[in-house]
Amino acid sequence: MKKIVLVLFVGLMGLSLTAQDKAAKIEFKTETVDYGEITKGSDGVRVFEFTNTGTAPLIISKVSSSCGCTIPKKPEAPILPGKTGEIQVKYDTNRVGPIRKAITVISNADTPTKVLKIKGEVKAAEGK
Repeated sequence: MKKIVLVLFVGLMGLSLTAQDKAAKIEFKTETVDYGEITKGSDGVRVFEFTNTGTAPLIISKVSSSCGCTIPKKPEAPILPGKTGEIQVKYDTNRVGPIRKAITVISNADTPTKVLKIKGEVKAAEGK
């Protein structure tokens, strides 16, 4: 009886260790995008590129921004290990002034919540 319990215990430990080895991992090229100084009405679309450096498919379940002036777009399909993906962010450049916004990414990665940032300044068009 003791041998059976020991074998079951060792088997379960082996399974749990194997399951822990399989995890998605998200690594961004940069976690901050700097728009610099841009003119009112300019193209406000920027991209955060990332790679799944883990051993399991990466699933991004939610991407949200700190305000309605920034609209993020997440990949719909899982990102396989070793593959790259992108999160597109569109800022409303009709708002003149500084840009300081956060984009929260929630996924099944080993670090499930990641905060990305955009910064810069929207200037009024000259002569207006």
